[in-house]
Amino acid sequence: MKRKKILVSQPRPKSDKSPFFDIAEKHDVEVVFRPFIKVEGLTAKEFRQSKITLSDYTAIIFTARTAVDHYFRLCEENRIKVPDTMRYFCTTEAIARYLQKYIVYRKRKIFFGASGHLNDPQLLQALVKNNKEKFLYPVSDVHNADDNQGDEEILANSKIDFTKAVMYRTVSNDFTPEEPFDYDILLFFSPSGIDSLLKNFPDFSQQDTGISIGAFGEQTAKAVEDAGLSLSFSAPTPTAPSMASALDEFLKSQKKRKSPTAKK
Repeated sequence: MKRKKILVSQPRPKSDKSPFFDIAEKHDVEVVFRPFIKVEGLTAKEFRQSKITLSDYTAIIFTARTAVDHYFRLCEENRIKVPDTMRYFCTTEAIARYLQKYIVYRKRKIFFGASGHLNDPQLLQALVKNNKEKFLYPVSDVHNADDNQGDEEILANSKIDFTKAVMYRTVSNDFTPEEPFDYDILLFFSPSGIDSLLKNFPDFSQQDTGISIGAFGEQTAKAVEDAGLSLSFSAPTPTAPSMASALDEFLKSQKKRKSPTAKK
């Protein structure tokens, strides 16, 4: 029986502690990390076309470490010194801690939530308390997704004076003609990954390949179905809060289906 080959459409983890490595060993499958999409920062010239002056803002909202990187990069490329008085509002503590790459953490005004969302009570309270500040909200070019629209509504309803600034974009990470596409299971984490799949393989057919597809998040699952593809499993669910746990459940169910059972 051919060993299953699974494509995880994310960059390979920097450490060996990823649950996907445990799954590979547990189920005797091959896991390949290969992003369908990649992030590119806007150039300083491209960003200037937005007519946004970075030095005008006294506070900034970060919902991803990628946004942190491109904000400080654009400040440097535009020769703007980020003032020590800048206030930082992050959706998670991990993003807040990531700021240490660019600033002296303990000497700055930094606030963060626990849930990863802007409507987190702790973070929202901090935002409202500082609503006299002028906020910058860095986003990617796919900021029209429902979750980001929800974030903007939360900020507007909380009377936060904010400006949305596109600082980076998501582009397809194209496959080369020499690159084999011999996977049995594809795992996607964003609608952009589905777009890239169809861009790279316009004639992609699950019926012909028998490939199973797993999706993380409601928007990604919807993108799979909107593309006319069949969704084999998704996360989060009550029993599978992560994509890794959902994959584990799926592989277990396949083993049960193929295992011989005693006659009743």
